[in-house]
Amino acid sequence: MELKKLFLTTALGTVALLGFNAGDAVAKGKVNFYCSAQEDWCQQMAKGFEKESGIKVNMSRASSGETFAKVKAESKNPKGDVWWGGTGDPHLQAAEEGLTVAYESKMRAELQDWSLRQSVSAGNKTIGIYSGALGYGYNEDVLKKNNLPVPACWKDLLKPAYKGHVQMANPNSSGTAYTTLATMVQLFGEKEGFEYMKGLHKNINQYTKSGSAPIKAAARGENTIGIVFIHDAVKQAVTGFPIKSVAPCEGTGYEIGSMSLIKGARNLDEAKKFYDWALSAPVQSRAIEVKAFQVPSNKGAKVSPKAPKLENIKLIDYDFKKYGSSAERKRLLKKWDDEVKSLPQ
Repeated sequence: MELKKLFLTTALGTVALLGFNAGDAVAKGKVNFYCSAQEDWCQQMAKGFEKESGIKVNMSRASSGETFAKVKAESKNPKGDVWWGGTGDPHLQAAEEGLTVAYESKMRAELQDWSLRQSVSAGNKTIGIYSGALGYGYNEDVLKKNNLPVPACWKDLLKPAYKGHVQMANPNSSGTAYTTLATMVQLFGEKEGFEYMKGLHKNINQYTKSGSAPIKAAARGENTIGIVFIHDAVKQAVTGFPIKSVAPCEGTGYEIGSMSLIKGARNLDEAKKFYDWALSAPVQSRAIEVKAFQVPSNKGAKVSPKAPKLENIKLIDYDFKKYGSSAERKRLLKKWDDEVKSLPQ
């Protein structure tokens, strides 16, 4: 598959921090930063940019679905400047609805092809900053305690034995969960995909707001199986919890985490500086420090050896343009609300 070849692309060397360093830090304005990645990564990005640029950062963290809703609600009086992280689908929808603006960063020459394709498909109103495959993780101790079989495929999660043992986020608020919904439709076809979601609903113990919450609950022993991006399961395992990650046997979808400049940004110049800085290899390499195991978009960025190897995962040809479109997202979410979420458990 051509996609897998792109994920294998590597490059040597690193780039300078775009002229920023701590010694030159002088107050130079501010930037309002909306972040849809994990909390510690958001904090790292905010503090790092503030220290190196001298630009004050006001950071607000929320899931990608929530951030999209916020950007849309604020469109007549924008309060955010730059939106970083979270799945690409809501970024694409924001671009389509005119909520973000085009920008061609000077860093583009250093980026993976899949990152640039994401940008081109949206008229350069967003760009890929990382990628990761969808899957799930389970708590090995809780699984054994409940005498449950080890799952290896998506359809394993439909088994009656897992009733009350599976958790995923709500696709209305979570980009991870929307990717799950769109993956099932593409993997099995829409009819069978929705039948799958209905069957899974019977085993769900809770729909969370955040996409990573299900695996965090599993790590604490409060849940057994969490449907998440595989790198989120790896983070819990590396932290020391008895979490095993699974790349489902049928194949799976993936995300292109994205970044966008908000239309009407009050601090657009500062936001563009953040945008360029965030695409640099040294900055993307720091993800390892907060145990973020996504594949970075800068070809020169360091990748942890513990990160999921996407070339070894059976990835579907995920149609970002279609499933990131406003009409398709709204249609699928309404159908999920009407035909799945409304069902008794």
